[in-house]
Order: sequence, then structure tokens, then C-alpha cells
Amino acid sequence: MRIMAIDYGDAHTGIAISDLTGFLAGYTTTIHSRRPEQVLDAVGELIRAYGVTELVLGYPKNMDGTLGPRAEKAERFAAALQERFQLEVHLWDERRTTIDAHNILASAGKNAKKRKKTVDAVAAALILEGYLTFRRSQQN
Repeated sequence: MRIMAIDYGDAHTGIAISDLTGFLAGYTTTIHSRRPEQVLDAVGELIRAYGVTELVLGYPKNMDGTLGPRAEKAERFAAALQERFQLEVHLWDERRTTIDAHNILASAGKNAKKRKKTVDAVAAALILEGYLTFRRSQQN
């Protein structure tokens, strides 16, 4: 069982895929495209290549917990994922993941230019780690 986390963005979409056990985040990458259809195609290739069975999509709520235009965009993308791949899609609160990803990369010595290339993949890994931790807590 592999789980894919997606940090869907306007121009860059971060992807993180769990290991086979579904306990650890493993592979990460970034899809560079502004076109939803191209992002869906690339996600489909990764689903097939890694045998993904479940999807987790970052759900960008406002800091006060309300939903805005970015959350609505995520809901539309979740519906497109569900329709196209027939996999369960979990919307996962992603507040602060991009900020945390920037901080992680900065503390690792990555300059702003290098952070821009990988921040979405790190954000996806944080989404995946949060979701996997939640799943483990529900199994106990």
C-alpha cells in the first residue's frame, strides 16, 4: 500500500509517496506546470509507477479555519483526481506546511533560489507525514 500526498499549487505541485508499508514518506518530486490536465497526467504516471492506492491532497484553509478560493480550488482538484483515478482522496489541512518547508530548507542551508525548486516537494512530505501519523494514531 502506497499513499501519495499532493501539495497542489498554481505553477508547482509537490508530490510525496510513502514507502510500501505506508508508514514513512519516501519518494518526493515536483511537477512544474500551470495546467491542471498536465498535472493530472503526471500524477497518473506516478500512481502507476509506484502502485499508489490512496491520495492525500493538501487543503489550504485560512489561518482562522475558514475556506477561501484556494480551498475551493483544492476541492475541484480533489474531484478531478477522484473521477480520473477512482482512488480515495483525503483533504488534509495544510496550514503552515509551506512556511515550515521553507524553514526546514533554510536551516539546511538552502538559499532562496534553491528552496524555490524543492519547497513544494518538502511541503508534500510534511502533508504525508502528518497524514501517516494520524493514520497510525487511529489504528491504536
